[in-house]
Amino acid sequence: MKQFILLILISSVLSNSNAQLSLTMLPSGGNKKASVSEQIGLTQVNIHYDRPGVKGREGKIWGQLVPVGFTDPEFGSSKSSPWRAGANENTTIEFSTDVKIEGQVLPAGKYGFFIAYDPNECTLIFSKNAGSWGHYFYNEKEDALRVKVKPQALDKSVEWLKYEFSQQTENSAQVSLQWEKMAIPFKVEVDYISTQLASFRQELRTDRGFFWLSWNQAANWCLQRNTNLEEALLWSDSATSTGFGGDRVFNAWVTKAKILEKLGRKDEAAAIMKKAIPLGGMTDIHQYGRQLLSLKQPKEALDVFKMNFDKNPNQFTTLMGLARGYSANGDYKNALKYANQALPLAPDEQNKKAVQGMIGKLKEGKDVN
Repeated sequence: MKQFILLILISSVLSNSNAQLSLTMLPSGGNKKASVSEQIGLTQVNIHYDRPGVKGREGKIWGQLVPVGFTDPEFGSSKSSPWRAGANENTTIEFSTDVKIEGQVLPAGKYGFFIAYDPNECTLIFSKNAGSWGHYFYNEKEDALRVKVKPQALDKSVEWLKYEFSQQTENSAQVSLQWEKMAIPFKVEVDYISTQLASFRQELRTDRGFFWLSWNQAANWCLQRNTNLEEALLWSDSATSTGFGGDRVFNAWVTKAKILEKLGRKDEAAAIMKKAIPLGGMTDIHQYGRQLLSLKQPKEALDVFKMNFDKNPNQFTTLMGLARGYSANGDYKNALKYANQALPLAPDEQNKKAVQGMIGKLKEGKDVN
């Protein structure tokens, strides 16, 4: 047995050393080389492996071809090796950032991946040695992490071993080895928010940081997730600065004002928006007023709609803004007045029907927002 394995390995080594003289052929044993990649959050996960086939050996894979636990491969330096989780060379798995495997931390890097199979509970092994050939030189002292998972039966047989990603979210995914009628799944988790923030900090120091839009994008991302607001405010300062060109951009100031609101600095936020209103287009200002309504700030919203009307009088959009603003403040008389003025200016039949519906509600003394 040892001589047979030795001949195979020597043949493989000689083939590699004479690769320039070799023709392209299938991998040893007809096993298919494969790789699968997935991005979880901003973390790139790459798995490289060889795919053995069942080849008529149903019922003889798990516990036979794939042995239970650790075995002596009868070659190489290892006397107690797990399964290589594939065929031929090492199966490897690489993470671009730190991750958690089944809740346990694993640093970013490339690992040899092994499985000590058991029908009740498998041990997954991530080895710091990703370059050894197969499991012949496995050394448990090089283990970076071991976790235990339960194998799962499959309804349909999978002919060629494969790895799949499923149950993806921005923070996690399930990776599953599937072969014959068995799956061995494990959960990979990432810290997406921390990774995204680290990416922002790095990218804003490149040429992308030359423009207000990049700073505003990072600040607005934090705003939408209600996280890292103090640093987001600094990014918003950059976005609205003269140097980066955002000092005359309405949306950049809106982002800054909203961050200040979140931080409880409402007077500063109001002062900034008063300064920003003249910079906005009619639609921009109208949408800001609608946002204030959604935040249950009807008085502030009405003030914005009034400013927009003063800047863009007797337009369908600004008349509708006043109708909504007065309605939100319980002044249905004035709301009805401006809705009636907006009706003949409706740009299409859909908007006309919407205004008519608003008018009907206002006549009944109902808020249209």
